[in-house]
Amino acid sequence: MLKDNLVMLRKLHGYSQEEVAEKIDISRQAYAKWETGATVPDIEKCSLLAEVYGTTIDSLVKTEPVEGVGMIPPAPKGKNIWGSVAINDRGQIVIPKGARDLFGLTGGQRLIVLSDENGIALIPDKAFMKNMKRAMEYLGRDIEE
Repeated sequence: MLKDNLVMLRKLHGYSQEEVAEKIDISRQAYAKWETGATVPDIEKCSLLAEVYGTTIDSLVKTEPVEGVGMIPPAPKGKNIWGSVAINDRGQIVIPKGARDLFGLTGGQRLIVLSDENGIALIPDKAFMKNMKRAMEYLGRDIEE
């Protein structure tokens, strides 16, 4: 719900109600009413709020609980939080349908698994190879070397 997202995002960004209100040119009291759900901002103010918090209007007004985690804040603009998945006994996971649809992932498609100390990333193999080829060309090397 919008009011919950406003509270979460403000706290995540370390802003006071007064600071957010100043950024979008309203009173602190008006902003406080949005956080309590007493009133809701118009679409123009939602657009400004989304900009301040680096998210989209759609993400700002939706609240999606993640199984086993609870309520999560809206994802930053251009990013997605798909929820959680379980790893079965064979180490397999099911990628959420929304993610499969967005990236055009289909059964049998190959993904490259990347990681660092923060987590794991899955990249379609064709996109990975295209980027690797460009990087090697930039370095003046053949990808087969």
